[in-house]
Amino acid sequence: MSTLFIDTATPLCAIALRHNGQTYVRILDDDRRHVEVLTPGILELLGEHSLTTRDLTRVVVDRGPGLYTGLRVGVATAVALADGVGCDVVGVTSLELLAHGAYADGVRGRFLSVIDGRRSEVFAQSFELDDEVRATSDPMVRTPNDIVVEYGTSGAPTTFGGDGAEKYRDLFSRMSWIAIAPSSQSWLTSGVAVGETSNVGPIELLYLREPDAVANFTTRAT
Repeated sequence: MSTLFIDTATPLCAIALRHNGQTYVRILDDDRRHVEVLTPGILELLGEHSLTTRDLTRVVVDRGPGLYTGLRVGVATAVALADGVGCDVVGVTSLELLAHGAYADGVRGRFLSVIDGRRSEVFAQSFELDDEVRATSDPMVRTPNDIVVEYGTSGAPTTFGGDGAEKYRDLFSRMSWIAIAPSSQSWLTSGVAVGETSNVGPIELLYLREPDAVANFTTRAT
């Protein structure tokens, strides 16, 4: 079984390949050049292991939340690739991947996935990491201050993870009971692991809000 994972939900473009029981991770770009680097990067990684796209049995793709254009590139590539070779394609969310990645790194207890959504907002979802990874809220759009108000009054030890947690580290770290998970690539290997056990079905992009272009047009129009 050979599984390919594609992630283009953030400015980072990354892929992971699981083949013969081993997972190989590749960061292709970190400057939103998803269109230019994604397909060549996939072919290069497969070639390094003497594989072609025809050898893939499943393609997994991050369906959001994240940056609108990046999500469309990743999902369109995943669907086209799976259709072309006749393999399964499944979608996973960026927020659950962060939680599973933290779990793989040994984090336990309350965990909040925080992804930078720009516009001074973040995409967030809370989880409980104990015997398994359990979502305890739905994905949502929040401001960093909203999160401070919520967690600042709870006093419950919680680990924050994701590029949103890093971006607003100075703000979140004012709460002594909040830990910021160190950056790692475990969310990429988790993309493969979670995707291999996910049910096959139509992939619905998880936007949570209007694309930036629509919001900017609305703002100018008013």
